[in-house]
Amino acid sequence: MAGSGILTLRAEALRGHGAMLLFSALVAGSFPLGAAAANDIAPLALNAVRFWVAAGIVGIGVALTGGARGAGAAPWRYIVLGTVFATYFVLMFEGLKTAAPVSAAAVFTLTPVMAAGFGWLLLRQVTTPRIAGALALGALGALWVIFDADWAALRRFEVGRGEWIYLAGCAAHALYTPLVRMLNRGERAAVFTFGTLVAGACVVSLVGAPALAATDWSALPPRVWVAIGYTAVFASAATFTLLQFATLRLPAAKVMAYTYLVPAWVTLWSLALGQPAPPLGILVGVALTVGALGLLLKAD
Repeated sequence: MAGSGILTLRAEALRGHGAMLLFSALVAGSFPLGAAAANDIAPLALNAVRFWVAAGIVGIGVALTGGARGAGAAPWRYIVLGTVFATYFVLMFEGLKTAAPVSAAAVFTLTPVMAAGFGWLLLRQVTTPRIAGALALGALGALWVIFDADWAALRRFEVGRGEWIYLAGCAAHALYTPLVRMLNRGERAAVFTFGTLVAGACVVSLVGAPALAATDWSALPPRVWVAIGYTAVFASAATFTLLQFATLRLPAAKVMAYTYLVPAWVTLWSLALGQPAPPLGILVGVALTVGALGLLLKAD
């Protein structure tokens, strides 16, 4: 019986890792697409629409797979989670107005360090020396990319305004991860995601009502609608479900460790969209973050 239980736990953990691998690839696409549209529409307006579209998609899925029984208990949980994650997305698009996609993706890789801290504060999840070393290696690689592989800039600690804004958003993302495990009461991942998306959509719509009213929707360029569609379907509906699925099976630090793959995915996305490859020095930092993920997975 004990051996069977261990095998079940390992199988669930592997499913969690698979979910986060797909999560990292989907999240990466939002950086070059978001950067292309960030200056054409207010972040609050864009995210209000993307949250409602994502909520509709997930809601249909929930309705077709058994409904949302029990999801109405303690609705304040969804308001907390929706507000936290909406904060991340709004600050992401605000930061992408000036931050380069690869640089912003590198900022995103600092979330595992923050997630480990929040995981200890909220859930008393302990970080082992191996995991701590991997997090430090990943942070080093991230900083190298953020400072454009410029040692002099790193010593002067010159960070752009967009990177600082997005760093604040990433702190919200890191807080969200352990909050999911703490606030979940046995609801299915899709049901919990639906509640979070609806709450987030309501919060962003209320706060962003002036931006929504001021937006000339008929004059928006096609790239904005591409960004809204992608972020709603793939970087919201899909990644919300994947993240919540994985968070219920893996420690917070390991869930967020997959963010270390995002700069590498962003590089591939940028190349696929016809953009030039980043300098070789920046790719060294990307390689360090991928190495950090390998160490974290070995820690299993």
